[in-house]
Amino acid sequence: MRNNSSFGKLVLLLMVFALIVAACGGDSTDTTVADAGDGGGDSGAEAACDADPFGCVEVGDGEAITIGTLLVISGPNASLGQDSQNGVVMAADKLDGTLDGTNGELLGRAIAFNHQDDGCSAEGGQAGAQALAADPSTVGVIGTSCSSAALGVADTILSDKGIAIISPSNTGPALTEADQHQDFYLRTAHNDKLQGAAVAKFAYNELGARSAATIHDGSPYADGLQAVFADTFESLGGTITVREAIQVQETDFTSVLTSIGADSPDVLYFPIFAAEGGLITQQARQTDGLADTILIGSDGMLSADYVAAAGDAVEGVYLSGPDLSAFTGDQDFYEGEFKTAYQELWGGEPAAAFHAHSYDAANMLFDAIEEVSIDEGGTLYIPRTALKDALFATSGVTGITGTLNCNDLGDCQSTATIAVYQVLGGNYDTANPVYSEVASLDG
Repeated sequence: MRNNSSFGKLVLLLMVFALIVAACGGDSTDTTVADAGDGGGDSGAEAACDADPFGCVEVGDGEAITIGTLLVISGPNASLGQDSQNGVVMAADKLDGTLDGTNGELLGRAIAFNHQDDGCSAEGGQAGAQALAADPSTVGVIGTSCSSAALGVADTILSDKGIAIISPSNTGPALTEADQHQDFYLRTAHNDKLQGAAVAKFAYNELGARSAATIHDGSPYADGLQAVFADTFESLGGTITVREAIQVQETDFTSVLTSIGADSPDVLYFPIFAAEGGLITQQARQTDGLADTILIGSDGMLSADYVAAAGDAVEGVYLSGPDLSAFTGDQDFYEGEFKTAYQELWGGEPAAAFHAHSYDAANMLFDAIEEVSIDEGGTLYIPRTALKDALFATSGVTGITGTLNCNDLGDCQSTATIAVYQVLGGNYDTANPVYSEVASLDG
């Protein structure tokens, strides 16, 4: 019969020895890029994902990083969104250092795109954003093309899911107003507080206009832009004769144009989109009182779609937008390798104005992914809130369009060069604007 007291002491000694070995053994988890964690038992990835209100996107070994785009790629404004989509794809292409038509890799993973159509409408923005938000692999989104597809729609749907969205061409001022801005929304496009004022100065100071009428289509883009134009034009000493509104998909603008023509304004400013803009251009040329009125549109019409829609009536029309000839970023790269590759990859010159802004937006997203990702055991963990915070912290980054500095409301292009182009010979030359002005949100 054995001694129970001696046996108990032996068991206790063995337990103490086991605890000492465990304490000295350390953690053998394979973590290549990870935070140290919170001092508890969780790994760096687990702690970071648990702490993030929206969790992490998990990208398994051998899986691709999924980037969404939400741009207008069908209908009468398709060239606007397709041009931006081309810029996003080219940014992924350049990850391997060359623009050869083959996507590079990010953190050893391929880039996969989920391209959705914003339809340049609230309905399209809602459908596309819902599709992207429903996919747990969506890391971030480049979009939308049109402010109407974003404001209170895509910006809200995606922010509610913790998915960062960066627009290359939303210029509506309301999107970055403090009372309407959504937490995960940013843009590399200029704010129309800059563009509307620049067009007003061009009309008043360069064209000598003293009276102007405006038309908008009810969209956040058009309404916001004409409002800034009108306020600035009046502050310079000009008179706004009338502000008219139309509906998207209308085709007969006779009554609106007749009302405007009654005052024979020096300028008619209609910052809308291609289909309605083309028809208004044609019909204005045939309206009494508008024979000598100068027609001006903005970057919603700065596209091949608008020129085609307006036909012969487009001759002499002025169009404003970003000054592609005066980007303050890597202009040599843009004028050389980028433009050459664009033509080779897509079969022609850029058809709209925001391909460079989308290229910059995609690179912002890629940089932020690299900064916050945690690689553990071959799985990549991307915390959603940390990704958003890294995007908003973008500062002093040189893109094609200029130096990107994102403020708390998501405006990353606080200073922009706004140009006015004139359609001559059925085309506008983005290399030779008739007017250009550097403008800043900071005054």
